[in-house]
Amino acid sequence: MTEPLKIAIAGGGIGGLALALTLHRAGFSPVVFERSKSINELGVGINILPHAIRQLADLGLLDALDKIGIRTRELVYKTTTGQDILRQPRGTWAGYDVPQFSIHRGKLQACLADAVTERLGPNAIRTGHKLVDFTQDDTGVSVRFETDTGPVSDRIDVLVGADGIHSTVRNAWHGEQGPPSWQGIVMWRGATWSAPYLDGQTMIIAGGMRSKLVLYPIYNDPARPDETLMNWVICANVATADDALPHPDDWSRRGDLDEVMQHVTGKIDIPEMDIPALIKATEDIYVYPMCDRDPLDQWTHGRVTLLGDAAHPMYPVGSNGASQAILDAVALAGYLKQDGIAGLAPYDVERRTATADIVRANRKGGPERVIDLVEDRAPNGFQALDQVATPDELRAIVGEYQTMAGYRPEQVNRA
Repeated sequence: MTEPLKIAIAGGGIGGLALALTLHRAGFSPVVFERSKSINELGVGINILPHAIRQLADLGLLDALDKIGIRTRELVYKTTTGQDILRQPRGTWAGYDVPQFSIHRGKLQACLADAVTERLGPNAIRTGHKLVDFTQDDTGVSVRFETDTGPVSDRIDVLVGADGIHSTVRNAWHGEQGPPSWQGIVMWRGATWSAPYLDGQTMIIAGGMRSKLVLYPIYNDPARPDETLMNWVICANVATADDALPHPDDWSRRGDLDEVMQHVTGKIDIPEMDIPALIKATEDIYVYPMCDRDPLDQWTHGRVTLLGDAAHPMYPVGSNGASQAILDAVALAGYLKQDGIAGLAPYDVERRTATADIVRANRKGGPERVIDLVEDRAPNGFQALDQVATPDELRAIVGEYQTMAGYRPEQVNRA
């Protein structure tokens, strides 16, 4: 019998770990090489949409997700002054068979890592391994890693670059691409314990691409029954696309309280939460530019391909970045199981085409364009929303995005 492919995954983020799990289900025993010395619960909140949760549920992870995340019940689009534009039920409340989750990125990553270790063994994730070089020929791929104890080399059949927006694998063919693409928007992010608002399961997006608040709870601790871990994001357009990208290689830079507050005070005000107080109570504030990269014409080169942010870094609107990485993982594992190495080519075509449209749509605001539309037409607010934009007009913007990204209920639910 033919030996299973020996597969190396460069990058132990959400996409790389999801790929390890889906490859294991398909009969492979991949190894994840992560440059960090450990997989820690770092970061802030993200949303995982039902089409990706469907895949994680199929991997038997739904109970684990319920322990570390919150099932999102509703998404409310608002103006920066708190006027409601559109309310959308989410997850099972919107007719899906599976939920949408608001969740701490680090807790999700740790959940996936625990599942990989449990199912594939303690050596399936090798931390402290930085990919520095690889070459390939007709029979395999030679990879080289830097570690604290010196260089490590290996010979494999397939290499998957799931190593993020500054991907070493991607740079092997696209080293001329330069820094990520930036249109002048900076994000300040944080999470802190707070009393919940509304039903404790609602997500709020207030303001369009020029100035925006994103707010949602991401974790309930039984030891703190009166509080929830609240994730917040402030986005502001502070420059033009012609200006230099600030700190292009630093995605964990600490933010300054006074700096973020100048984009909040007198500019963002919603009745559900005292946003200035929430931000001031946050111990760790992070700041980084909202960036992406232009879609590529090719992901797969021989025995090497890309996945997740290495393949399609996108603006974090529409809650699609991590969700699409999980869909990449499911597709790639399926093609490798069905066609072996030859499956890398159709994987490239399917996922590259699908995600390119999302990258372009997110640059324009994705489903959050409903807010830009209303604020452009009524910059000083409105007395009656239907005099500014019709319900059908608003629902069409959101619905078109859902269809393109593949998460309408009829695209997700199983017969």
